[in-house]
Amino acid sequence: MREALLLLAQCALLCLLINVNQAARQGQDTRCGACRALVDEMEWAISQVDPKKMVQTGSFRINPDGSQSIKEIPLARSEGNLLDLMEIVCQRMEDYGELVDSSSERKTYVRVKSRTGDSLDLSEAKLDSRVTSSLKFACETIVEQHEDELIEFFSHELENVKDHLCSKRTDLCDHALNMPHDEL
Repeated sequence: MREALLLLAQCALLCLLINVNQAARQGQDTRCGACRALVDEMEWAISQVDPKKMVQTGSFRINPDGSQSIKEIPLARSEGNLLDLMEIVCQRMEDYGELVDSSSERKTYVRVKSRTGDSLDLSEAKLDSRVTSSLKFACETIVEQHEDELIEFFSHELENVKDHLCSKRTDLCDHALNMPHDEL
């Protein structure tokens, strides 16, 4: 009887550990997916701003030599524009669905609403309000916790922002460093 209870306790502990591990992985998948979608949405929104539009930054004070420390930068990558975009970008998480890899059980997130009106293949994507609300919450948390990094990365035109920001800088996608790029 005692051995049976011990075996039962070991099985219960193993099941608990498996569930905790799965929940942690699912949370990481959601945070990673939200970060990657956030980067996509920010890059798209930045690309929609006229590149000829400029904004003046710097100090409007007059220096002792009579000059001013003002410079012009593209509006699209100005701090003010980026802050405005970060206020609304997480609402776009409603345009995403969930894909589950049958072999690894890893979740990825794909756009299910086209920005251009083109039809999308949604046969594999799970469309669920719980998924979108989890993504939106994760996105809002990322924006709140990593606002400075977001501004730093998007104020300059950089390559591989997803990898640099979501994996290397924030560790939101630390598992993604071991995944093929087509899964990201």
